[in-house]
Amino acid sequence: MNRYPVWKYVIIVIALVVGGLYALPNFFGESPAVQVSGAKPLIKIDSGTLVQVQAALKTAGIEPDLLTLDGASVKARFNSTDVQLKAKDAIQRALVPDPTNPSYVVALNLLSRSPAWLSALHAAPMYLGLDLRGGVHFMLQVDMQAALTKRAESLSGDLRTSLREKNIRHSGINRVNQTIEVKFRDAATLANARALIQDQFADLQTVDVPDGAEFKLTASIRPEAARRIQDQALKQNITTLHNRINELGVAEPVIQQQGLDRIVVQLPGVQDTAKAKDILGRTATLEVRMVDESADARAAELGTGMVPFGSERYLERNGQAVIVKKQVILTGENLTDAQPGFDSQTQEPSVNLNLDAKGTRIFRDVTRENVGKRMAILLFEKGKGEVVTAPVIRTEIGGGRVQISGRMTTVEANDTALLLRAGSLAAPMEIIEETTIGPSLGAENIAKGFQSVAWGFLAVAIFMCVYYMLFGIFSSIALAFNLLLLVAVLSMLQATLTLPGMAAMALVLGMAIDANVLINERIREELRGGASAQAAIHTGYDRAWATIFDSNITTLIAGLALLAFGSGPVRGFAVVHCLGIMTSMFSGVFFSRGVVNFWYGRKNRLKTVSIGTIWRPDGNTAIKAQ
Repeated sequence: MNRYPVWKYVIIVIALVVGGLYALPNFFGESPAVQVSGAKPLIKIDSGTLVQVQAALKTAGIEPDLLTLDGASVKARFNSTDVQLKAKDAIQRALVPDPTNPSYVVALNLLSRSPAWLSALHAAPMYLGLDLRGGVHFMLQVDMQAALTKRAESLSGDLRTSLREKNIRHSGINRVNQTIEVKFRDAATLANARALIQDQFADLQTVDVPDGAEFKLTASIRPEAARRIQDQALKQNITTLHNRINELGVAEPVIQQQGLDRIVVQLPGVQDTAKAKDILGRTATLEVRMVDESADARAAELGTGMVPFGSERYLERNGQAVIVKKQVILTGENLTDAQPGFDSQTQEPSVNLNLDAKGTRIFRDVTRENVGKRMAILLFEKGKGEVVTAPVIRTEIGGGRVQISGRMTTVEANDTALLLRAGSLAAPMEIIEETTIGPSLGAENIAKGFQSVAWGFLAVAIFMCVYYMLFGIFSSIALAFNLLLLVAVLSMLQATLTLPGMAAMALVLGMAIDANVLINERIREELRGGASAQAAIHTGYDRAWATIFDSNITTLIAGLALLAFGSGPVRGFAVVHCLGIMTSMFSGVFFSRGVVNFWYGRKNRLKTVSIGTIWRPDGNTAIKAQ
């Protein structure tokens, strides 16, 4: 009656082994480390970089505990912070001879002390939040005036195109800060231009005045449009930071708006502020311009002439100079997606771009008018521009889908797509506040959090053992298994544990034991009714299941609501809470019954069970179930 088939015990053993393996990395702790990554998007971190780091450490007489090439970075682990600092200086001297133009970022970090065989199984500790692991906190101020200036520049280009399409002749268009000045030779042309602006440029308001023998029309951004542009700039900057930081592999960053023009960024686990600033500064600005193919421009590319007026000189990734026109055709604002792929005709690696409606229209017109000419895609980082690619326009490109191909490897196509997909900042930002939370404070929070969970577990286990005797021990074993399983699931999902999450973990202990209390009381009820011991165990588990299921589902619904609508600490609490409910249902019912069946199911003539004192309904007698 109370015997599990073999396959159920196999499931329990597998859950124990897997849970133990994936929870184990959390108990090894972390060691100080140095991380080397590329300071520029096109700098490759490969085995050659690993050899350079190894040689620098050997020259300095430093032996790392571990030296690995991990994705896009080289990581060296050491046994003390003193050795860590010496290693950083040695690597910095070897890889960054010119601090003003660094090719690599050498930063302090923390690495898990998990043995190699656990890492080979992809078993890693769960991420820890800023309050537990330490890290950096930034407050960034968005330059809203720059956002308006950038919008005015874009509107200036659009207005120039619209006037040309409508054949409205002007004497010149100039942008002065956040206003656009257009000069006309006669009042009739001025009136036509004013009507065009009113019809096609709802964000602009106009004022016209005589200017000597000509007429000058001054267009400025409307106040309500300015507020909308500023709000969109803030949201785009937040999205861009999310994209770039996530793609660079920073675990669970917190990026959120604060006030009208500020953004809060928290990067857990990043030890030094310089590294964090580098991550934020790597957000690129994308621009599409035409290549200047005049004779003077060709001479400037070869270094034998001056750059023509209205053009600028930039370098391609191979060091080749390219002269591009200053007029910006498209920016990252018009790009909705960028994915690597292959050219359907040549099978060469390519990058496929998707443009928004405005970008599609502009790109179609520009490519139709410039077939056979080169178009440059530039990426600006920290004020420095670089030509990602400069393909020749073969035909008019419409439909909003653009393919960049030629002279790219598969890796370069992936890198280019990543950089373009990360988007551009709508406005510059300045760090106005920075805070570093040291790992020692995080370690203190971890110690206190684990103490609360441990004391909570101990108190519950003592009560259960005293009140339910052997069944209390079974319940405590199931509770320990639940805690192990919860930690393992959090680690496998690479979830982030915060102080609220540890509070949820302690709460889960109390909620998980509730299932065993219901089961034990149900078994007592059956024994009071005169059922045999084996029948009482069987019926107790079966009849308690419906109640356990209902109570956990209702609690899970509340947890999912917190997860869906909460943010920050509330969301961290909800993640652990929801996972804890699911693991407690497995451990409290399936696992605990397996333990009970293993202990009592082998006995055919079971007369008593050790489940504490059972009081009769009349209150006059009590029996001791041994």
